[in-house]
Amino acid sequence: MKTLILYATKYGAARQIAERLAEKMGGAVLHDLKQGGAPSLDQFEFVIFGSAIYAGVIRKEAKAYLSQNTDTLLGKKLGLFLCGLEEEKEKEKIEANFPPELLQTAKIACYLGGVFDPKKAKAAERLIMKLVAKREGYLSTIDDSRIESFAEKMRAGQ
Repeated sequence: MKTLILYATKYGAARQIAERLAEKMGGAVLHDLKQGGAPSLDQFEFVIFGSAIYAGVIRKEAKAYLSQNTDTLLGKKLGLFLCGLEEEKEKEKIEANFPPELLQTAKIACYLGGVFDPKKAKAAERLIMKLVAKREGYLSTIDDSRIESFAEKMRAGQ
């Protein structure tokens, strides 16, 4: 089983999740969509696709990749994930950000958590966290049990 994990990240949380998924999948090729030049999908049986979400929307490079590669992704054993701190209305956010045909094909689509690191955040983001979320320090909601469950569902498709 050859697996490709494509991800789009702003501050690195989606990369952390992608790396943990790669371990659980027994190794995988990782690719940050911000770097461009993604590997050809032809050489992979499994594709895991994830993006950080901000204000309810996935990263622009993730959106562009999906629009250009939906037809090819439909032929893969596919898993989809979102990365963020606000997991409320998970189903609605997933449906708003992934094409319906990919959601029907995917073995799993879910939130896997997120990270807020005040050292990486802009001043406005730190202020929003302080005023709205009542948080000032480092926060990680990355859920290793959900990552394990995600990987199990993907491996079950072998």
